[in-house]
Amino acid sequence: MAELGEEPHAIPRVVAVLSTILERLAERNDAVHRPLALHHRASAFHGLTKPTISVRSYLERIFRYANCSPSCYVVAYIYLDRFLWRHPTVFLDSFNVHRFLITSVLTAVKFMDDIYYNNAYFAKVGGISLMEMNYLEVDFLFGVGFELNVTPVIFSSYCSTLQREMYLESPASPPRLHCCLTEEESSSCQQKQQLAV
Repeated sequence: MAELGEEPHAIPRVVAVLSTILERLAERNDAVHRPLALHHRASAFHGLTKPTISVRSYLERIFRYANCSPSCYVVAYIYLDRFLWRHPTVFLDSFNVHRFLITSVLTAVKFMDDIYYNNAYFAKVGGISLMEMNYLEVDFLFGVGFELNVTPVIFSSYCSTLQREMYLESPASPPRLHCCLTEEESSSCQQKQQLAV
């Protein structure tokens, strides 16, 4: 839902903040050039070339055409974090971030919203084939271990992280995902983040 004072079709802040986080993370991981072999779970997401569209433009495109609620982007962020936490050898970079985004948003919208477009429509929005969209969805679901439920506590925790990022949008701060998967892990994760700061 649009915040007060925003146009009805304006891009929600969550889309802008999430795109900023993911762009910085992909750029940092591109710069590191770690010679790691791709994890078998990530190979489906890795493109042969970098897409010409920016992460921000891509996420805005998804927002414009997918008509999913802003909360889906928070849940997509949670799902991305879960995937990456379960697969520590996988790094978001310019070759895979777009596929991870379209797949995590598709998964979130199916779980969160009552009305949503089918995979063929999401494939067109994402600029990939239906067969690839279907494959990415299945691979992503196995990658997160089918853990799609998000408790209000976890949702709130990720919203807080996004809000902090919105106020701290400093390129000097290292981009990172949130890393809290369950309520039990939330307290230990917050302790780790405090130690890292």
